[in-house]
Amino acid sequence: MSANGYHLLVVDDDPLARAVASDCLDEVGIRVTECTDGAAALALLGSQHFDAVLLDRHMPGMSGDEVCRRIRHDLGDAMLPILMLTGDSGSQDLAAALDAGATDFIRKPFDPVELHARVRAAVEHKRLTDQLDNAETMLFALARMVEAKDENTGDHCSRLAHNSVEFGRALGLAEADLQALRRGGVLHDIGKLGIPDAILMKPAKLTDDEWKVMRQHTLIGARLCSPLKSMARTVPIIRSHHERWDGSGYPDGLAGEAIPLLARVFQIVDIYDALAYARPYKPALPQTEVLRILRDEGARGWRDPQLLAVFLDLLARDPDIFASSAPEAGDLGRAVFADIAGLGRGAG
Repeated sequence: MSANGYHLLVVDDDPLARAVASDCLDEVGIRVTECTDGAAALALLGSQHFDAVLLDRHMPGMSGDEVCRRIRHDLGDAMLPILMLTGDSGSQDLAAALDAGATDFIRKPFDPVELHARVRAAVEHKRLTDQLDNAETMLFALARMVEAKDENTGDHCSRLAHNSVEFGRALGLAEADLQALRRGGVLHDIGKLGIPDAILMKPAKLTDDEWKVMRQHTLIGARLCSPLKSMARTVPIIRSHHERWDGSGYPDGLAGEAIPLLARVFQIVDIYDALAYARPYKPALPQTEVLRILRDEGARGWRDPQLLAVFLDLLARDPDIFASSAPEAGDLGRAVFADIAGLGRGAG
């Protein structure tokens, strides 16, 4: 009976308890490494990969709770399943272990069937999470590749990720919406992967036919990201950040509040960035000119008037709020993109 190559670390000072747990797991094809104390467990976790930890709560020296805390904080592993073996039944004891970072409990003496079921559930959930993280990371890396084609945009994605979150906070948006804006900063133009470089990098004005092709990037990007449920709040930003309040935008000709709120928030920051920084077809504009154009677009009915008023007020109170150097937008695919770029340089 196979368990898909799972590898567990069993940590218990009681040799009999370790032997019983190891035998139970070995019978269902799970590979086990044993150790007797918290310090040894932390050393192994720092040097090897494990799919989960089966951890005794009461051990001499370092307790199971302390091992949990060190795994979460010192090793920085927030997702590793930690299943606590315990004879405790009090709610305060269990709450303390959960607070320390335990994922689940298995009470001693444990039933082998229950042990296997809980271990398998925890590990399979972790592997699904890893797959999701890998898929998201590759999307972000691809988006960075789009940005890298145009050296003139500099840290365009990081600025948009940072500044759209700043604007969202000023609007009092929820944390989930801020996360979507942050992702949108990196992913909004990922659909340009499907646009020919002759159009994407053209220094002159695009023809009408070329614009028809360029406008497809919003639909391509939305299709790329929509299969991931974690991108549900971000996809409307990718698809609709070129819509206009009066209905004259693309790709769907949405108007007013039919345009998703986060897309309306994001597009104002995106336009500001396009005006305030150099692009292949234009130099960076001075702040006074940027403000004039933003007000003009509001007067034309292209932007949400309430959101634009808040944005302009923020700039009036702090002219540098959206113009200062943006911090890194987390990783969001940077490390993978850097590896890809490094391979390309090496091949050269």
